[in-house]
Amino acid sequence: MARPLIGTKLYVPRPRHGLVARPRLLDVLRAGEQARLTLVSAPAGFGKTTLLADWAQRTATTGRAVAWVSLDPSDNEPASFWSYVAAALQRTVPGLDPDALERIESGSVSPEGMLTPLLNGLGAAPDEVWLVLDDYHVVVDPDVRRGVTFFLEHLPANVHVLVSTRADPDLPLPRWRVRGELVEVRASDLRFRLDETTAYLNAVAGLGLAASDVASLEHRTEGWIAALQLAAVSIRGRTDPSGFVARFAGTDRYVVDYLVEEVLAHQPEHVREFLLQTAVVDRLTGPLCDVLTGRTDGERVLEDLERANLFLVPLDDDRRWWRYHHLFADVLKAHLLADRAELVPLLHRRASHWYEEQGLVDEAVRHALDARDFDRAAYLMELAVPAIRRHRREALLLGWLRELPDATVRRSPVLSVFYGYLLMVSGDLGAVEERFDDAERALAAGPDPSTPWADTDDLRTLPATISVHRAAIAQAHGDVAGTVAHATRALELAGPQDHLARGGAAGFLGLAAWAKGDVLAAFDTFTDAVASLHAAGNLVDELTSTVVLADLLVAAGRPGAARRRYEQALAVAEAHGAPVARAAAILHVGLGELECDAGDVDAATRHLDAATALAERAPMTESLHRWFVARGRVAAARGDLLEAVGLLTEAEEAYRPGFFPDVRPIASIRARVLIAAGDLSQAERWAEARGVSTEDGPDYLREHDHLTLSRLLVARHRAHPDPGSLDAALGLLQRLSDEARGHARNGSLLEIGLLTAVVADAAGDRDAAVGHLAQVLADAPEPEGYARLFLDEGPPMTELLGVVEQLGAVRPLEAAWWGTAAAQARLILGRGGAHVRGRVGGGGIGGGQVRPAAELLSERELQVLRLLDTELTGPQIARELFVSHNTLRTHTKHIFTKLDVNTRRAAVRRAREQGLL
Repeated sequence: MARPLIGTKLYVPRPRHGLVARPRLLDVLRAGEQARLTLVSAPAGFGKTTLLADWAQRTATTGRAVAWVSLDPSDNEPASFWSYVAAALQRTVPGLDPDALERIESGSVSPEGMLTPLLNGLGAAPDEVWLVLDDYHVVVDPDVRRGVTFFLEHLPANVHVLVSTRADPDLPLPRWRVRGELVEVRASDLRFRLDETTAYLNAVAGLGLAASDVASLEHRTEGWIAALQLAAVSIRGRTDPSGFVARFAGTDRYVVDYLVEEVLAHQPEHVREFLLQTAVVDRLTGPLCDVLTGRTDGERVLEDLERANLFLVPLDDDRRWWRYHHLFADVLKAHLLADRAELVPLLHRRASHWYEEQGLVDEAVRHALDARDFDRAAYLMELAVPAIRRHRREALLLGWLRELPDATVRRSPVLSVFYGYLLMVSGDLGAVEERFDDAERALAAGPDPSTPWADTDDLRTLPATISVHRAAIAQAHGDVAGTVAHATRALELAGPQDHLARGGAAGFLGLAAWAKGDVLAAFDTFTDAVASLHAAGNLVDELTSTVVLADLLVAAGRPGAARRRYEQALAVAEAHGAPVARAAAILHVGLGELECDAGDVDAATRHLDAATALAERAPMTESLHRWFVARGRVAAARGDLLEAVGLLTEAEEAYRPGFFPDVRPIASIRARVLIAAGDLSQAERWAEARGVSTEDGPDYLREHDHLTLSRLLVARHRAHPDPGSLDAALGLLQRLSDEARGHARNGSLLEIGLLTAVVADAAGDRDAAVGHLAQVLADAPEPEGYARLFLDEGPPMTELLGVVEQLGAVRPLEAAWWGTAAAQARLILGRGGAHVRGRVGGGGIGGGQVRPAAELLSERELQVLRLLDTELTGPQIARELFVSHNTLRTHTKHIFTKLDVNTRRAAVRRAREQGLL
């Protein structure tokens, strides 16, 4: 369910009666119909909104679609800003991207993902579309600005955006100006000329001034429309207008102050009080004005103010909602603060209560904060927490919390816990425990009778929730015992029907068992947690929990069962559509990882692309790092090791501890890629930083590191022979094997076994290596599901697999399992493709063909090589491949090394000799 939007912000303001015609400016705006952006930029009071409203009304009468958004400070966060933009466009283009609001409310991980479906829908619209963003200067949030830049950069040709602002926006205006994609209306264009000043003062305002007086005012105001408007109000009814004009002088600021003084001085007392007391709100309606003023005539006074031309702008066709001219409102607020400062907090409190009664919690909180009534603001935030969590508007709440005094947050256990959770999600673990301590102290002390807590389910279940979050913190620190203790405590505190708390607690018990390496116990316990999530009706978390269950099945040596789990969950997610898009995205990532494991990188890529499309609707947040890891592994499988390292670095940046045990550290995965690339120095720095050693005892949380270390020792031995390091690696692998066998971790046993074969081969014992490998292939229930583990070992493993395949033809008579091993070797080699098959054979049993250097070229390096065989320069090739010039240099250096050449021309010649070009 999307949060309510204020409809009046989507109305095109109605032009004033007797508007001065400005055909020269309308012509400029019409020229913008061929541009990407029309920018109307000028200080306050220059008639920007009035001009755009006149243009929009005229444009709408021709049957063309105009979407309008009146922005205010509450839109200074992505969810609010883009919700209004999407709603405005949907009102204008029927059927446009129906999932847009839900996707935006979910808090998408990137502007690109959030906006791409909306842009695609606009591009498919049959007619031209115009979008007006009025008062864009209120937007200062960098995420909103980045999103607007992306939106404008990718705008379809049939869509045009008009922006009004007091200051030039942070957009690539120079580039668009050079390309002819920008139309600009500046203050110099908006200033009234003499003929327009005459029309306004005499025809519209009906003052009948002499030409000399009109000319004098035009000169002294320099055509500034707001000043002329204020002057007109001041002159009306005077017996000596020429005398007033003669006395009128001053700079812009003083002109406004003077004229407002004049306007206010000539209003009846009740009107003056009404203006000052209602200036604290951004939008006005009769009932709200009555609450602010304590009167009952708000609607009538608003109508009178409009008739008196006192700077009131209608916001809807029914004339029920209004706002003051921004400049007029600013000065009213300044007078209110100067003359009646003690009244300001009271007015904000009245507004807050009225908005709360209307169900507009955002505005209620905003006015409570402006009133500095922090206890009330905290109470309203407590009420808002469930909806904020449901709509994924954590950024809004975090902003509110930062405006509260720290003491106020600490007095509210719900806000303290939620603040701690937000810090944990952002990766700031250091400050989390203190917030949970604050919450427990507040619960123990109880609420102050003068500042009660909101009576919500969040408050009732808070002790169990705190324990669940403490379990997450313990897990993030690798403290398995602490994870178990806090999760057990949460189960003790949760009631029988508190399914979410019970599910969270059981989940962390399962994760703790996983961290200890007991994957069978972890699977059973986590299955109970998923049942609690199902009972709570939390479908998204229930579906995303499939990731953990699948990981446990893979660790247990059952990738086929993991695949079936994923496929069943994905069918449920697809049946429910957009509400569970986040879960569907995560499930596709999991399937992509399984496909990569099995050696089908094309299928893996399809799943990861599907996840990307779904993540445009909803973020993957805590699982985003897995998408980057999977992409990195696919890149490595395709031979693009440089790209793989970059993607894995991004994965580290996206990783958030506390959600899963870190059984496959990303740094360790990256170290394996570095080893495959021959960059042993960086891999050795990784080992030193992690503090791993062949003397370590078995520990499942470090198993991945230890297996990576074994690979590093083999690679180092091949570069600089050291039999002692191989012996140490074999000892470590034996200890790891014993521990994994004790917990039935067949996935670990398979990897340990194949590495044992690799170590034996590196030591020169080919017979032992073949025997180890054949035994692994025969014993593992589904070795083809781990094909990538074998293929990533490169040519030495390829040769060993080829030998096992060949021996399978003669050794079944000695032992039946040889036939099984040979069949599995054949299947895995087939998963590697023709270029892997080409390395096998020709060397006989126990031998292997030397791999030509050219076969080491990745797909990206082959692309670069083909472009080197053209007339393109280096920078032109980089642009063609959408990479930086430095990245191109790196690719070129790798090509030269692998082809054993030193120049571009020599590389092309060698490539032709080897049939690559």
